[in-house]
Amino acid sequence: MSQYIQVAEDEIEEPIEIPSEEDGSLLLTTLGAQFPGACGMKYRNPATGNFRGIRLSEGRLHPPDGVWGHFIYIVVFPKENKRKGDEAVENPHAKTKCLDKQRCSDLIVLGLPWKSTEDDLRRYFSGYGDLLLVQVKRDVKTGQSKGFGFIRFAEYESQAKVVSQRHLIDGRWCDVTIPNSNEGAAEMISRKVFIARCTEDITADDLRQYFSKFGEVVDVFIPRPFRAFAFVTFSDPKVARALCGEDHIIKGASVHVTYSSSQKL
Repeated sequence: MSQYIQVAEDEIEEPIEIPSEEDGSLLLTTLGAQFPGACGMKYRNPATGNFRGIRLSEGRLHPPDGVWGHFIYIVVFPKENKRKGDEAVENPHAKTKCLDKQRCSDLIVLGLPWKSTEDDLRRYFSGYGDLLLVQVKRDVKTGQSKGFGFIRFAEYESQAKVVSQRHLIDGRWCDVTIPNSNEGAAEMISRKVFIARCTEDITADDLRQYFSKFGEVVDVFIPRPFRAFAFVTFSDPKVARALCGEDHIIKGASVHVTYSSSQKL
């Protein structure tokens, strides 16, 4: 029986729904029509925080354990074609210096305030070392920030220092990690949950007040313009794990909690 599968290019991107075939499989050509160059999919196992690959056979992607479920699947691209920030402006000489060391990576900055610009990021992170790349991801239609960005340092020591701590940027706590890494990303994502089916009258304060009874809430993020979902980050990953898969009633609305990557954070 055909169904729609939630697929995104990255964990922090809003997913789109792609139809499966009658037998439940997803054609690689169907996936490629929405994500040119895609060669597969993966999803994060809520129990371990690690990615699991989706089996590909004869041009068809098959659901894990026979069921796609409510996960959000992440597109896999060939490494040599993996897409970076579309509008990234880089220093080619500095980039060569970085690549020669084979240690520096693009870092993703999650939870940025909507008002934060490239200049704001550069001013903040230049205190840790020389920057080769600074980019705030924006909606191609509206130009509005998507609430995350990318940076890259020239020296690995600067990178190591930045990813080891949280950062207060323009009054908001932000997380910095290597995209899709099994180190900082796994723990960070395991602390952040995705709140689906939110209504417009549910505020960040409402979510913070409600979920604080389960454990310490360190951040609440509601995308603007409103898209009927939000993110809540706890200090303890065990609290986030215990809440995943549950429905909760907040201001008369039934919201559903799952991992932000289930899958973003």
